[in-house]
Order: sequence, then structure tokens, then C-alpha cells
Amino acid sequence: MAVFSAYSQDEILDALKKATPHADVYTDADSLAKHKNDPNGIGDADGDLLAYVEVGDTDDVKGVLSVARRFHIPVIPQTTATSTVSGSDAEAGAIMLSTIRMNKILDISREDSVAVVQPGVINQTLNDEANKVGMFYAPDPGSRPISAIGGNASTNAGGMSTVKYGATRDSVLGLKVVLADGRELKLGGRTFKQAFGYDLTHLFVGSEGTLGIITEITVKLFPIPLGHAVMGLAFFDNMTKLSEAVTEVRASGVYPAMLEALDANTVAALDKYEGTHYADNSGAMLILRLDVGGDEALKVTEKVLNDHGAQHIHVTSDDAEMKAIEKLRQDMLPAVFAGHNHVMEDMAVPMSKLAPMMDYVSEVADQLHVQIFTAGHAGDGNVHPSIVWPKEQTEVPENVIKALQLMFRKALALGGTISGEHAVGMLKNQWVNEELGDDVDMVQHQIKSLLDPMGILNPKRKIN
Repeated sequence: MAVFSAYSQDEILDALKKATPHADVYTDADSLAKHKNDPNGIGDADGDLLAYVEVGDTDDVKGVLSVARRFHIPVIPQTTATSTVSGSDAEAGAIMLSTIRMNKILDISREDSVAVVQPGVINQTLNDEANKVGMFYAPDPGSRPISAIGGNASTNAGGMSTVKYGATRDSVLGLKVVLADGRELKLGGRTFKQAFGYDLTHLFVGSEGTLGIITEITVKLFPIPLGHAVMGLAFFDNMTKLSEAVTEVRASGVYPAMLEALDANTVAALDKYEGTHYADNSGAMLILRLDVGGDEALKVTEKVLNDHGAQHIHVTSDDAEMKAIEKLRQDMLPAVFAGHNHVMEDMAVPMSKLAPMMDYVSEVADQLHVQIFTAGHAGDGNVHPSIVWPKEQTEVPENVIKALQLMFRKALALGGTISGEHAVGMLKNQWVNEELGDDVDMVQHQIKSLLDPMGILNPKRKIN
């Protein structure tokens, strides 16, 4: 999308600054390069942003969009730039609209069990503040310490507790959204039920900034459960047995808050990173957490795991030990990615197909001679195979691309999806037709055309 040549760049930037009186507008080369953010090599690496704008309020958002409409300029929404699918990378001539400064927690209500936040509030910050009044915010993506609620909502981020509490969509009660034409919509609210009209709130959750700019989010909070949580490690011969055990735990009447799987390669990488020796025990490790249910839930869980071949189970309610176990999961990615180029994938399959999917990932690694570290949120069928290759090899190897294609098609064949929680971005939008079909794709384009007829909001993302 090209800027109208009838206007000079100085004229456009002058209009932008006048339209955003509370924003910080950056146009210098260093700032534009810093926020270009193209880790996956998919964005327009040869072009430069027109401007990087940190908006201060909703009026600034409306100002950016008014300038974008007037001059036909694409707008790339961004908060903390943690996308793994080129969801908010730069495009030549675009305005990058950052809501990082809109970072206020507007309300936390223990009585209503809700919080109202601006999009730049960090996920961990919200949870910490909710804890102070005996509540917690459930969605906990791996990027929780650095990712913002606005980005989480835009991508429908999941996390380790999705198995029990759902993804971000399940915690969003209401939104304020600015459309491309400048209208501000107030959707949903503070009630847990609302039957009037179409459910536009959850249309915008997961829309990746392609339909509107989220300026406020009302989310559900949960009371911190009574009693004491239990965490544990269980070791298995392989990921197949682990997956079968997890599927049975899910059907047993126990409601675990975390069921995380790590294969042998991942455990070995963690051992090297942490100085531990977990790989000596087995070929796969399960991290589990029960936050309610007491001794009976723990007894049932241990029996199911043992019946499905667990070699060793260690559980604890000691706070220090539980923090150490949580740290293992948090350190997984830096342990795996250290010294490598990498791509981390995000398929999800029905629980009954989790074991076949895990088996297939191993087959692909052997068949194509690629190094795959497989982990994931096993409790909800979400599989994260990470493929690594030498740092000095800057181009993505052909066998890595082939491996991704095979795993994507296998996930679809098993009735799953190729994007469980990491969104679509630019990396996966070419797969939209294959997963959703032509008719659904057409309806999505019609929705996009209705809400963003000029196509200025986050182009090339979400839909093909």
C-alpha cells in the first residue's frame, strides 16, 4: 500500500504529529530500526517505517487512524512485540502504532471478579495486582512477564493453565475498540452473561489487529483457591506413553491446572542449561499442577500416571520446590534455543490424537534429519515442536521447511489446527484456505472489508 505521491513525507508527518497531541512520535532512523522487529525474516526487510508512534490515549489512536485514512497508509498495531509469527513486524511506509504507554490498570474489583485494563498492561503485572486482593488472572502465556494484555487479546493467547481456565478469549468480558473509520465501540461489559446482539467482543479477540485497535479490556478474575496447590514431575519412556496418560487424566474427573510435556531432547537441553540430571530418568517428562482437589485428586492422578507407565513420580507442596519446577518450564525455551536459529511451532489436536501427533513429530525428525525439541501444553492438545539449526546458517534450511509442512498437514489430518495459540500473522496466512476452506475464507474477507474497507489495519496478517 503506497502513500499518495501528491503529499511529501514532511507534510504527512506534520499531520500525524498534529493529530496525536499526547503521543510520542519517532521518525529518526535509529528508532525506526529498533522497532522494525523482523526476527523471522518475513516482514518488508528492505523498507522502512514512516513513523513509530507511542499513543497516550484513545484520542491519539483515532488521530493515527484519521491520518492513515487520509493518506492511505497501513497501520501496524504493536505493544511489546512478542509475536512469533510476524504479527506486528514493520512494513515499508507504515505507521507502527504502539499502545505500550496505555498501561494503566483502571479497576480491580473483588466483588465483581473483574479487572479493567488498558492494552499496554503487562500480563504478570495484572496477575500480581489481582493477587493483592485474593484474586488471580488465569491466562498465563509463556511470555507472561513481558507480554501485554492487548496483544494477548489480539492473538487469543493461551498458556499453561488453558487446560483448566481456557485461553484469553475465555477471560475477556468486554472491550473498547477503535475501528478504522474512527468509531469507538464499547462491547460487552462487567457481567458474565450478555445475550443482546451478535458476540462482537469475541470477534475482535484473536483478530490480530486487523479489524480494530483495542483500547480497553475488561477481564474475568478468579479467587485464589483455598488449600495448597501441589506440583509434580512424572517421567515416562517416551512422549507416546506420556500423551496417553495425560488424555486419561483429563477424563478422570481431576481438573489439573497444568499438564506440560517435554520430550527427551528438551529435557536434555534443560539439564545442560540448569545443571540438572532429569534426562537420566526417562525419555519424557510431565510437569503437573493441581490447585484444588486435595489428597483424593492427587491419588487419582498418581494412579492414572502409574497405570500408563510412569517410571517415577515426584510431587510437592513446598513453595520453594514448586517455584523450582515452574522455573524449569520457564527456562525451556532459552535452554533449547541457546546458540541456534530456530522456529517454534504451535499445532493443536484433539486429545485423542495427541499421542499420534507426538509419534509423527518424531518420525519427521528421523526422516528429514532435523533436530526437533518437542514440548507443549499436553493437557489441551497443544504441541510446540521447535526446530533448530546452526546459527551461522542464516537461511531457513529446506528440510526444516519440509518438516513444518508435513507436521502442519498431519495436524489438519488429525482434525486439529496449525495455530493453537500463537496466532496466524504473516507466517501462516497462506494456510488459511487449507485449514478453513474457501467459504469460511470468503466470509472472513467480507468481515474485513466491512470493518476496514481501505485495508489499512495490519495488512497481510490473519487472512490470506
